[in-house]
Amino acid sequence: MARPPRCRRVEFLPQVTYFKPAGVPLTALEEVRLTVEELEALRLKDLEGLEQEECAVRMDVSRPTFQRILAGARTKVAEALVAGKAIRVEGGNFCAPGLRLICVNCGHEWQSTAGAGEGEVACPACGSARAGPVRCRRGRGQCRRWRGGF
Repeated sequence: MARPPRCRRVEFLPQVTYFKPAGVPLTALEEVRLTVEELEALRLKDLEGLEQEECAVRMDVSRPTFQRILAGARTKVAEALVAGKAIRVEGGNFCAPGLRLICVNCGHEWQSTAGAGEGEVACPACGSARAGPVRCRRGRGQCRRWRGGF
């Protein structure tokens, strides 16, 4: 029996989750599915220019695991570009500490806006200013699988 995948830490959730070649009807396109953690690996390595060891630390995975995630992501993007396929960013097994907030008073959870930090946002349920980031419960089987949509 295979071991369940561990959560990968991501610091960025995309606002745009679909990319397609211009001038081709959506119904005529095949899709390549890129997971959120694969997009994070591309962002850290190729956009921020970090070394693989630092990327692995930021994603809370081993360096060989980071290499596998990155190689898979690059293969999928290359396939989409060469074959003219659409890219859909969805799915994955990750936690995003700091991107979700929880109210200390009532326990309500919500998605924070970019740049919002601990104690900077009032709870939409009770109005309390005592909010903090949701902690990843990694290793306890409580990491959420994301299927898309924010």
